[in-house]
Order: sequence, then C-alpha cells, then structure tokens
Amino acid sequence: MTPKAHILIVEDRDALRRLMHRALSGEGYRVTAAADVSEAKRCLAAPDFDLVFSDLKLPDGSGLDVLALCRQVLPEVPVVMLTAFGTITTAVEAMKLGAVDFLEKPVELEDLFTMVEALAQHRDLPPLFQPEGAPPVVGRHPQLMAALRLLKKVATTESTVLLTGESGTGKGLFAQCLHAISPRRDQPFVAVNCAAIPETLMENELFGHEKGAFTGATRRQQGRFGLAQGGTIFLDEIGELDLAVQGKVLRVLEDRTYERVGGGRPLKADVRIVAATNRDLRGMVRGGEFRQDLFYRLDVFPIELPPLRQRATDIPLLANHLLQSIAARLKLPVPTLTTSAGELLTAQGWPGNVRQLANLLERGIILCEGGELTAADLQSFVETSEQNDTTPTGGEESQVREALLSSGGDKRQAARALGWSYSTLQRRVRRFDLEGFPKYRR
Repeated sequence: MTPKAHILIVEDRDALRRLMHRALSGEGYRVTAAADVSEAKRCLAAPDFDLVFSDLKLPDGSGLDVLALCRQVLPEVPVVMLTAFGTITTAVEAMKLGAVDFLEKPVELEDLFTMVEALAQHRDLPPLFQPEGAPPVVGRHPQLMAALRLLKKVATTESTVLLTGESGTGKGLFAQCLHAISPRRDQPFVAVNCAAIPETLMENELFGHEKGAFTGATRRQQGRFGLAQGGTIFLDEIGELDLAVQGKVLRVLEDRTYERVGGGRPLKADVRIVAATNRDLRGMVRGGEFRQDLFYRLDVFPIELPPLRQRATDIPLLANHLLQSIAARLKLPVPTLTTSAGELLTAQGWPGNVRQLANLLERGIILCEGGELTAADLQSFVETSEQNDTTPTGGEESQVREALLSSGGDKRQAARALGWSYSTLQRRVRRFDLEGFPKYRR
C-alpha cells in the first residue's frame, strides 16, 4: 500500500462511518463508505481496494458476509472487523475465517491510524515471522496472518491453546513460536507426538514412574510433564490418546497435579499445555472416542491453520525459503527457482501441505543440475505426488461445490475464493466430475 491507498468502510452507524471517512481522508487515503452488505457488494463489484473495515452487525446481514465476499474478489486484501462490546468472540471467529484483526468500538482515532499504518506497510514487510529460539513462519496470506495474530494475542497469557488443521500445515511450528514469545520462553519446551508412542507406554511417557512401579523400574524416572516444569508441553495429535490417559491429562488441566506410575503422592504441574490435532475432536466426542470434558478444557483458545492450497500465493515465497534451508542441511548449492517452476508448484493441491512441498523440493535439490530448478525438473515429482493423491476427500469436494455455487459457476472467481490457482481448480473440477456445475446440472 501507499499513502493513497483505497479503503472501504462498511458501517451502518452514520456518525461512526462519517468520522472514519473524514479522519482517513484527512490523512490522504482514498475512502469509500457503505452502510450495509448490499451496498458493500456494489462497491466490491469493481474491486480496487487495499484495505477493508467492516462492522460485524449490519442491517441486512453480517460483517462475515462482507469478509466472505472480500476473500472471493480480494483474497490478498486485509479485512478488519469493527466490534462492539460483547462481540469479541465473533471477532475471533472472523479472524479464523481470514480477517487480519479487529478494532473495538468506540473507535479511537489514534488506534485507527496506528492500525492503518501498520497494515499499509504489510506488503512491504518481509514475509517471515521468526521469534528468537523458534523456526520461521513464512507467508503473508491473510489466513496465515490471521492465525499469527491470534497466536500473538494468546501467547502472553496462560490460556490453553488448541491448534487444528490438516497434517503438515505447521502446528508444531506454531507451538514453538507460541512458546518463544510467551512469558515461559526461558523454560523448557517439551513436544510429545501422541501418535508415535504405544498406548501401553503413554502414561509412563507422560507422567514418569516411581522405583519399583513395575518389573524393570530400577529407579525413579520423570515423565514429559516433569521435564516441562515451568515451561510448555506440546501434545501433538492429542486425538490419539486413549480414554484412560485422557482422564489423567484432564486432571492436569483442572487441578494442575499428576501422579507418577506407582506413586501415590500428587505432584505439581507448573506447565502450559498446547495441544494439536488434525482430527475432528467434536466428532470424536459424539462417537465416544474423546472425553467431552477434556475437549472443552482444551478448546479454550482454538487456532486453525490453513492448508497450503488455501494460501497458494505463499507457495513461491515458501518454496524459496525451503530451498535455502534444505540446501544448507544437505550442504549443497541453493538452486534458483524459476518463474515457471513457481507457477507449477502454485498450481498443485498439496494434500500433504508444507511437508509434501518440502519433500518434493529436497528431491529437486539433490537431482538439480545447472543451478536452476525449472518446471521441467519438477514435473515428474509433481506427477508422482498427484498419482499418490488419487482418492479425493469428501471435504474437498464440498469446498469446490460451495465455491462454484457461490460464484454462479465462475471458475476464476471460485479459484480466488478457495485461494487456489485456476489450473488447480480445473484439475479438481475434472476429478470430482463437476464440469458445468451448477449452471447446467445440480
């Protein structure tokens, strides 16, 4: 953005709308104002805005409707929600859906100017968030930025955090960043992959044991909770815990105490719990696979990480960062990613998300000749990945159907709404047999 950025304000209260219009115009910004969702839609028919402010409650709908429309026609433009007292929960939900921040009413002009200036500099900032002691988060897509803003807001508290998202979206990375900017940053960060530990060993692994607790227990051993004292414990894939161990984790969350295996004395658990899952915990609760009381204790502050296909514009940035880190690890020269290679990578669906992209690039670096990674170099790897992704998910088909329905069959608009390239959407349309949907068939 530049000082002449074009800002859309969607606010039904005349006094506030005029105040913001006058204040921002006086600072040199171009400002367009709308009083409701319908008027906002007319404004967005010619989408040349750089920043959008929208009230959450509007006469003919919701600010979430404005947000959804912006994500379709202006996927890279920051959207800020204006919230009144009592609507903060909805504002946080809006951030999960792609809003970059929220501004509380009554709006203070100093806060407004500060936010606009910060967002105005957004596109010029390096697309990297790296607190000391943690790996970097790379990207500038609004959905990723919204997740990062939630992370920064909750990090300074002691609240339990639940990270959700598909496998490979970076939940472990987010957990490390949260710890690195929290008051516990100088204390241990202990990660536990709950899916990698046998069920029979999980309780001992988490809580430790006393000498003589079982055959072979020749000495007392601390568990992961003991090792994490004063710091953060990250329970990755928490949906894999069996019900018995779930009850013991619930005790930690409720009483801040636990017992070692074979012990009868409660021990203090001075730890912050960050959990992550790629499973539907609500569905598991309904199916009796996950404790409802534990779910509600974990779901204090959920943060959903977007899949890579929904932030496809970040892929060239991320690919170049991964090339540097992978080449350094392998002690090989860093190849240049050509424009055509970047376009090829952006066009893919990436069911394995960042992890799949990193694996493909590692193969490319090893086989690279001539100092450049071209589309031709990567094509065979991409085809292999596509062959391994032959079973479509019902959730992805529903996403494509909904986007096509919302856009009236306009594939380019649907691709923008999904954060995909046009060729990626075309490939999914063929895979799900949705050619002509919804105009010619239902």
